[in-house]
Amino acid sequence: MDVSAFDYELPEELIAQTPLKNREESRLLVMERTTGDLSHQTFSSVIDHLNPGDALVLNDTKVIPARLFGIKKETGAKIEVLLLKEQDDHVWEALVKPAKRLKKGTVISFGEGVLQAECTGELPEGRRLLRFSFDGVFHERLDDLGEMPLPPYIQEQLDEKDRYQTVYAANRGSAAAPTAGLHFTPDLLEKIRAKGIRTVFLTLHVGLGTFRPVSVDTVEDHTMHAEFYQFSEASARALRETRARGGRIIAVGTTSARTLETIVRDHDDFAAASGWTDIFIYPGYRFQGIDGLLTNFHLPKSTLVMLVSAFSKREFVLDAYREAVRERYRFFSFGDAMLIANQSGDSRKGE
Repeated sequence: MDVSAFDYELPEELIAQTPLKNREESRLLVMERTTGDLSHQTFSSVIDHLNPGDALVLNDTKVIPARLFGIKKETGAKIEVLLLKEQDDHVWEALVKPAKRLKKGTVISFGEGVLQAECTGELPEGRRLLRFSFDGVFHERLDDLGEMPLPPYIQEQLDEKDRYQTVYAANRGSAAAPTAGLHFTPDLLEKIRAKGIRTVFLTLHVGLGTFRPVSVDTVEDHTMHAEFYQFSEASARALRETRARGGRIIAVGTTSARTLETIVRDHDDFAAASGWTDIFIYPGYRFQGIDGLLTNFHLPKSTLVMLVSAFSKREFVLDAYREAVRERYRFFSFGDAMLIANQSGDSRKGE
């Protein structure tokens, strides 16, 4: 399948540079999964599209201030580091710029030496293994010295770090936010629970794949990077009960969707699990773990557009994106949202 089949035209001015003051005031494009019918609403109305007995699955990963700016201890040359995933105690895989300046054995100093890192390994695509040394607590040093790793298409400074976190973020480890969850507020989540809808949590730490464009011409030739996930027995039991009672499972974000599909693929049901997933979902894939998907609008020709297209029909999804462009929706991380589900009848029809 040709990657160009997932392209669409997006005016640059529709790329949201800052979050809205009120999370719930984002717009929501609702799409019927099997017909492609669309309706324009406000995100706070998402509760009207959830039924008692449904389960909303949220990724509670927490973004770390993973972008660091330092200097080579020997020469004073500037180095930018983006932490991707912890490989061992205080040993991180990182994207480094400029990578050619960072050889094995090189030491980087951050914050006048408050935090230091030695390159212990050279990896492809500008990645390095860095062993950190410091006094005190590592994440406290990161909080002091690091910046939130906003995507490259966001040029504005983020005044409040918490706006690139979900209100339910709990488990540190992501290099990027699971952005579909940014629209929820504690009040909205409480209303959702009061309606009889379960909120179920999993953790998937978003890594390098988020920053990596598709560089091949054929979809099947793309390779996904692995990301770490955790899923508890309590969450698995809640979803088994939801299915047994006829409720729908609505994944909040592609990260939640990929995690659930990985677990059901590997265990034939919802089960407690943890590990690494590199699942790549594109049209032709048969979903087993989710009945609905709440997601933001994604980059043209990205693996995320491919996943969303697999959940419905590519033509429906691209038509919806073109409609969102016409209606001046806000796109990408700080942008508006889209809900894809069957609103009535058999919730699993159309897989």
